Amino acid sequence: MCGNLQAAIPMSPKDAAQYSPLALAFLGDCIYERQVRERILLEANRPARQLHEAAVARVRAAYQAKASEHILPLLTEQEADIFRRGRNATGMSVPKHATPADYRKATGLEALFGYWHLCGCEARIREIFSVIWQEVPLHDSATEANDIQE
Repeated sequence: MCGNLQAAIPMSPKDAAQYSPLALAFLGDCIYERQVRERILLEANRPARQLHEAAVARVRAAYQAKASEHILPLLTEQEADIFRRGRNATGMSVPKHATPADYRKATGLEALFGYWHLCGCEARIREIFSVIWQEVPLHDSATEANDIQE
């Protein structure tokens, strides 16, 4: 059984792009979250609750939307197309805690991670994730200033 799965991945970029953007995002959600969880765990050995809270901060739609805006200039034309397909996908319901715009951008980012995984581009996943991890702040300074004033 595992042998058949391994034969399917990696696949050609053309074959990977044939999946619907929501299918790519379905897979990409776990690929992205795995990167987050691994990085958090390797930073420090903490109680499970703290690990969970740290992960949630980086997998929520608002953070992923900021991350997607940050990495857009780094994408190839084909990658930007996968992102746009994910962002523009229809048929998804937006959770209460996210704005529709943020949720769409987050879906585009997850579609990219799913696409890269199907293509076997693990180095590209690590490269872009490292940019996100190192360069996208967890908190917006304007939001923090509002929180301090209240």
